[in-house]
Amino acid sequence: MTTADSTHRTQGWTAAVRQRLGLGRLLPLGGPADGAWISERAAVAVLRRATAGPGPGPVLGELRIAVAAPDTAPDPELPPPPSALPPGPLRIEATMAATYDQPLPTAAAALREALLTAAARRLGLVVSEVDLRVTELLEDSPDRVEPEPAEVTRAADAENAAGRAAAAVSGVATLTRVLGPAVHTGEDHVRVELATDGGHRALDVARAVRAAVTGAVEGHPPVTVLVTSVTEDPGAREPQGPPAG
Repeated sequence: MTTADSTHRTQGWTAAVRQRLGLGRLLPLGGPADGAWISERAAVAVLRRATAGPGPGPVLGELRIAVAAPDTAPDPELPPPPSALPPGPLRIEATMAATYDQPLPTAAAALREALLTAAARRLGLVVSEVDLRVTELLEDSPDRVEPEPAEVTRAADAENAAGRAAAAVSGVATLTRVLGPAVHTGEDHVRVELATDGGHRALDVARAVRAAVTGAVEGHPPVTVLVTSVTEDPGAREPQGPPAG
């Protein structure tokens, strides 16, 4: 017999699974000691915005990000989120549409450089390889479409010291709750889930959150950070953080 409560529970579980799958892979930010990850969905959205500038040029198609050499990736020094990729250099695989007004090698090199620059300066991803495959040749440059911003699942107001400390860090747009509560307290660590402001490099924000939460929580436990979204402020300047590495 199906009850209203069981129906609501099933719907809630289904929505949670769909939301979790929508994040894509959980990618390492920085290195093994940084204790920070970002959802593939958030990273891809930033890379698309960075390569969708005005004027003619190659157009990015499908884009996936994975660990470049999973067999040699080092173990994280802090507990990763569930199913997160291990820290280590990443590989971007993408398709592109090019036009006849620019040689293919030139177009591919420009797009590859734009992806590498955005990954390092806007996010803090360590990318060692960019594999581009031309899937279409266009007669004219297409109108560039700005990617739609990802929906941000906001958390309730921070109710504990860790949440308040994280929310107060510059560059934190909001705490989120995609994998569970915004602040997950394990036996040996604390994990904070949040969205960052597009005007700040995600890795820099994660490092600042880790320091703030570690100092605010009794016992100063290890802290990890999961960035589930990067909000975009049209008036924000491009982050100018150092390349990750």
